[in-house]
Amino acid sequence: MLTKTIYCTFLIATISLFNIAGTSAKENMSDALRKEVEAVIQDYILKNPEVLMRAIQTYQVKAQAAKSERAKKNLTSLTSELSHNAGSPVIGNPAGDITIVEFFDYRCGYCKRVFPTIQALLEEDGNIRYVLKELPILGPDSLFASQAALAVWNTTPEKYLPFHAALMASRGNLNAEKIFTIADDLGLNKDVITKGMKNESVNNELNKNAELSERLDITGTPAFIIGDQLSPGAISMQEIKRMVALARKR
Repeated sequence: MLTKTIYCTFLIATISLFNIAGTSAKENMSDALRKEVEAVIQDYILKNPEVLMRAIQTYQVKAQAAKSERAKKNLTSLTSELSHNAGSPVIGNPAGDITIVEFFDYRCGYCKRVFPTIQALLEEDGNIRYVLKELPILGPDSLFASQAALAVWNTTPEKYLPFHAALMASRGNLNAEKIFTIADDLGLNKDVITKGMKNESVNNELNKNAELSERLDITGTPAFIIGDQLSPGAISMQEIKRMVALARKR
């Protein structure tokens, strides 16, 4: 078995070298030798599938580590865009000593689930500046809701938080009719919102958020950034307090 393993390894290395060397080298390899190499490799993998699984697992670990390292570097370079972009809604204390950034979607069940935790946190800790990054990734209704919310932020910023909270508290479908009903209940004008949704600044903000999420390898919502820490997924009060405390020490 050892001899066959060594032989197979040699053949794999040989064909790999031919692949690296380019077309001319592969052309110099006889059809007979190529077929022999392919047959031995196929036979070895079929008899030892764990070798392939280990290779895949090793690749996945390395790829994830590379992604995490890239996201960490980008997080440092994108601090200003994440925390101080003029188009992003800010709630809590605008002059707070710690900034929390949340990427969210109004149709995301996990975002809705964590929202009461965020409300309680901001009530308990009056020194947190909270930046909301609309990331509508769950379809047309999500996009419509985000556009409407940003229109409210741009035209009637004092109404943004009640509107945001009402959208987060809503259950079931979140179509245009329901969104405008929520707006009407808050005394917001449908025509003003509709006009505001068409403003170029709204789509610019959404495009920036999508680009930021991609550079930070954020593939779902919610995702939280506290200081130099990124935490994907719903977060507990205990964990978010831990991250805030750590950020305050730095």
